Amino acid sequence: MKTITAILADDEPLARERIRTLLADEPDVELVAECADGAQALKETRQRRPDLLFLDVQMPRLNGFEVLEALEPGVLPVVLFTTAHDEHAVRAFDFNALDYLLKPFTEARFRKALQRARARLEPGAQPVDPRLNALLGQIHAPVAGGGRILVRSSERILFLKPEEIVRVEAAGNYVLLHTAKEQHILRETLSAMEARLAPAGFLRVSRSVIVNLACIREIQTMGSGRYSLLLKNGARVDMTCSLGELQARLG
Repeated sequence: MKTITAILADDEPLARERIRTLLADEPDVELVAECADGAQALKETRQRRPDLLFLDVQMPRLNGFEVLEALEPGVLPVVLFTTAHDEHAVRAFDFNALDYLLKPFTEARFRKALQRARARLEPGAQPVDPRLNALLGQIHAPVAGGGRILVRSSERILFLKPEEIVRVEAAGNYVLLHTAKEQHILRETLSAMEARLAPAGFLRVSRSVIVNLACIREIQTMGSGRYSLLLKNGARVDMTCSLGELQARLG
C-alpha cells in the first residue's frame, strides 16, 4: 500500500483536530505537517512536497488561493479545500471541479473526498487536476483591474494591487515595479506586464516604461515634438508614444 503524505492547513484548532482524528483511521495517509496560517502552509508545502493538501480558504497572512498562486507548478499537490463559506462560494469551487469540505462536514463526506484524492494519486493518473491549473490560470489572466501582482523574495511573498504601482520599467529579463515607497523586481517581460496591466489603466509610454495613468501629474514639452511625464511621486519619464494616444487614454 502506497503511503500518501498530507499537509493540513487551517487556522482553526478544532478544524485541524477534526481532520487529524478522521485521518487516524486511514493507515495509508501520513500527516507530515499541520499549519495555522497560509505562509506556513506555503513554506511546508514547498519543503515537504506532499501528495495531498487539506487547505482552508480563509487563513491569516495568505488565504488558500494565494497559497496555490504562490506555489510553483511542479510543487502543486492534490488539493482538498476546507471552507465555512456559504453555498454561493461552494458553487464557485464546484464549478471549477475542485473538491471541497464544507464545515461542519460529515465523516461520510470526508471519506468520499479522500477517496477521490486516492483515485487521482493512482499510478498513471494525472497528479495535478488540470482544472486546478485552469483556475490558477484565471487568477493570472488579464482581467479588469489587472488582478494582483505576486512578487517573491527570499523573505516574503507580496501581493501588489495595480493601483499601488506607479510605473514599471524593463530591466533585462526582469521588470522593476515602482510603488510610492519601494521597488520590487519580478522575472517577467514588459510586454506581458503591459497586457496584464492595460485593463487597470496603465499605458506603455516608451519602449522600456509602463506608467499608471492615475499617477501622472503633468505632461511637459521637451521641444522638437518631444514630451516627458511628471509623476505624482516626483519621477520624470520620457515619453515616445504619441501625445494623441496618451490624451485619448487619459480622456
